[in-house]
Amino acid sequence: MISSRMMVSALIGLVLMFTASVRAADAAITGTWKWTTTGQNNQTRETVVKLKQEGDKLTGVYVGRNNTETPITDGTIKDNEVSFKIVRKMQDREFVTVYTGKLEGDTIKGKVKMGSGDQARERDWEAKRVKE
Repeated sequence: MISSRMMVSALIGLVLMFTASVRAADAAITGTWKWTTTGQNNQTRETVVKLKQEGDKLTGVYVGRNNTETPITDGTIKDNEVSFKIVRKMQDREFVTVYTGKLEGDTIKGKVKMGSGDQARERDWEAKRVKE
């Protein structure tokens, strides 16, 4: 017969294993991600975003020119679907960039939308996890 002490120990072990697996899943996107963008005159530049996942919530910072950090907003991840915004201000204008994509291992592939209304532009983007 199994003693109640053994049963409690087994249940505690299962709870700890489940908790560890949930934490690992929550951290699936946590880390630094890089991709290359092509701007005017076909100049390329490396773009970096640092992400942190807590449940379905995604927080982090976009690292811009001169290592200026801009917080991401409205960040979510659910069923490996990623979404976040970057709002930058220049003088008295706001520029919103919306990133959506699918997390697959160490890659995020999706669309980036810049601007609004008739001025909106959309293109593909692909980010790779930086191995730390």
